[in-house]
Amino acid sequence: MTADPDDPAFGQAVPCECVRHEDSHVRHDRLLRYSRLGALSRMTFDTLLRRGRSEDPEVQQRYEQAVAVAEQYAEHAEGWLVISGVPGCGKTHLAAAIASRAIERGTPALFFGVADLLDQLRASYGEDAELPYERLLEQLRNAPLVILDDLDAFAETAWAREKFLQLVSHRFHAALPTVFTCEQALGDLDARLAARLSDPAMSQVLVLQEEVAPLYSHVGAMTRARMLDFTFENFSPGGRGLRGKVRDNLEGAYRLARQWAESPHGWLVLIGGNGSGKTHLASAIAGYRLNRGERVCFANVPDLLDELRSTFGPGAPSRFERMFKPLLDVPLLVLDDLGAQQSSPWAQEKLYQLINHRHVTHAHTIVTTNVELGAMEPRIASRLSDLDASVVYEVTAPDYRLGGV
Repeated sequence: MTADPDDPAFGQAVPCECVRHEDSHVRHDRLLRYSRLGALSRMTFDTLLRRGRSEDPEVQQRYEQAVAVAEQYAEHAEGWLVISGVPGCGKTHLAAAIASRAIERGTPALFFGVADLLDQLRASYGEDAELPYERLLEQLRNAPLVILDDLDAFAETAWAREKFLQLVSHRFHAALPTVFTCEQALGDLDARLAARLSDPAMSQVLVLQEEVAPLYSHVGAMTRARMLDFTFENFSPGGRGLRGKVRDNLEGAYRLARQWAESPHGWLVLIGGNGSGKTHLASAIAGYRLNRGERVCFANVPDLLDELRSTFGPGAPSRFERMFKPLLDVPLLVLDDLGAQQSSPWAQEKLYQLINHRHVTHAHTIVTTNVELGAMEPRIASRLSDLDASVVYEVTAPDYRLGGV
């Protein structure tokens, strides 16, 4: 390092004599320790399956092309490389292979799982830290090549988000070579992070294998196997010896549900007391559409709100957005037992967001409730009762489980 401020090399670190003349094997071992690859050092370009593990020819071709891009990047790392795809598709192997190849070429590379990185940043505040916070952060900010694996873990807390975004922003503005892996589509990430990762002037994005939405999903007890107990064939339109207007009412609900199942249009809202057959008819419609290849989600509303709340807890398995977005977009959504949830402001707001989105987009939705629309939150009631979007039917049959239906 020169002390002359006019020298172009002023302020830049340069290797000492011992590093410049060290044996190649010694240098390799030193860089390997520095990299923090650990057991992942076995994941090289030589040990990966060049067409991946999928049996889908299109996915195999996509993976083979990604390997070629990764090999080229490993030889001459410039800008950013973002590798996304479903769990088990080979993202981490590709990222580790890039690090291993850089080390073979004598280039320092740092490999961190994002969750481990955040743990180390927290621990670096302690007096017995392996590296003090400032040194660790400086190492990450200025390393010639950094690989950050499993980006989905970055947003566990507000602190984690801010620290991670500071690191990413520094490497973005300095145009330092960085590799990221993630499961989520970039559009599902934090907007600030997604903007950096998807910048075409900086990043190459490799999508190895996209997540395929399941045909059926559920929140609560209505599994696909359980749905077999609730079909049109085993529904009794006459209940248990019903007569007169009550029988006519239940038969009318049955006919309406069958017609809606065969030709869905707008929303179907079933109002009635406990055990009156609402959930059975909603399940029968869902099963009918499912058997015709339509994607369906069946959500018990109180269970749904519990699940959404849990996404905010520490160590939560998925972030709120990842759970909420499929509910917005699924072709048929059943919201069972609306009104049974605790009506906290948070719960009302999330329900309103979901219901309003599906109302605006005219997405097929079935709602069952034992609460009169006039007793609901006004914004929600307004959308459920919209005559241009919804068919509202009140089921007056008594509770089947008590011997009335």
